[in-house]
Amino acid sequence: MITNVAALSKRPLKVLFIHQNFPGQFKRIAQVLANDPNYDVLAIGKEGCPALKDVRLLTYKLHRSPSPMTHHYARSYESGILHGQAVLRVLLRLKEQGFVPDVLVAHPGWGETLFAKEVFPDTKLIHLCEFYYHAQGKDVGFDPEFPTSLDDAARIRSKNGLMLLNLENCDVAVAPTIWQKSVHPVAYQDKIHVVHEGIDTTFMCPDPTATFMLPSGKVLRVGDPVVTYVSRNLEPYRGFHIFMRSLPAILAAHPACDIVLAGGDSVSYGQKPKGASSWREKLLAEMPTLDPSRIHFLGKIPFEHYRRLLQVSAAHVYLSYPFVLSWSMLEAMACGCIVIGSRTAPVLEVIKDNENGKLVDFFDVAGIAHAVADVLKQRAGLDAIRRCARQTMIDRYAFEKGVDGYRRMIEANRGAAGKL
Repeated sequence: MITNVAALSKRPLKVLFIHQNFPGQFKRIAQVLANDPNYDVLAIGKEGCPALKDVRLLTYKLHRSPSPMTHHYARSYESGILHGQAVLRVLLRLKEQGFVPDVLVAHPGWGETLFAKEVFPDTKLIHLCEFYYHAQGKDVGFDPEFPTSLDDAARIRSKNGLMLLNLENCDVAVAPTIWQKSVHPVAYQDKIHVVHEGIDTTFMCPDPTATFMLPSGKVLRVGDPVVTYVSRNLEPYRGFHIFMRSLPAILAAHPACDIVLAGGDSVSYGQKPKGASSWREKLLAEMPTLDPSRIHFLGKIPFEHYRRLLQVSAAHVYLSYPFVLSWSMLEAMACGCIVIGSRTAPVLEVIKDNENGKLVDFFDVAGIAHAVADVLKQRAGLDAIRRCARQTMIDRYAFEKGVDGYRRMIEANRGAAGKL
């Protein structure tokens, strides 16, 4: 049993969270600590970030954007410096006011903590390290439809300058999955703990009475042949183009099924399409014979609607480049979905074929269509897989486990802030 260091202290443990889109991945741990009298919690986020009830928030804004004259290899680094400078000003004000954090927990991807140690050298710095970029062998160059150039490789190598500084600056790091840890340089992997922030397996759960109303007014129910696909934005990094190309075969194999897609038309990762305003527009133009009465694009939807969509899903498709694992896949499994996932890392870290989901080759359009049609045909016979999918989430990815993992790291890395 781990001793609660904060409880033994004469004063609350001071924890400072930094995330440009606070709370981001720190929502659960920040909320739990903020409601614990043994902790004094403060957060810093970029102006306009969502904020979090019960957590005091300070915001910053950049005094300028990166110069258009900056070499494009260095533009992300300049952006990082500008974010670091903006947060530096906030940290200096905090120090002047007498707030010295024991532990600083941050997502460093935007450069916000570049200069944190200049202000608080004795504060332990914990970084969430989601990804380290590679010019080949991971997400970049994975899809032959989008070949990379020497210019791309040079830009990516330059971009990792900020990532290396982040790894060097922190005292401890955390990655959500084993695979995400493995993509970081070996020299720094001893610093990185694997703790997934977790999902709410109580809220995200099966509901045999769930219904979902489509924009057309049609009501979908549990047991209906509903195929779902969810992504923050509909784009190639999450296999949108591959999934769309599988639809003709899925629709032909199961004439009564509905295809429901949730996600925006922007780009979170990768590039915008050429010759179209969005990947949705581009793929629909590529396949003009698709029946629009059976394919439903919802755009971005409220979280409660998203939950109900997963609860009525008969087959949920999750495709991803070798990249950061989406919460949506885990939330679908928590809802008891049969997830047809791509045989790519880190999906393979979670889904075991025919045990808690189905695996398909990312590029196998026919294979994806066959897997979906097969799941729709034998829905009643797949209850064991649904139960196993949910149990995997409860056992390994419930947010309580994530909160506990972060709390252990925070308590084990209390700094010497009291000396200042």
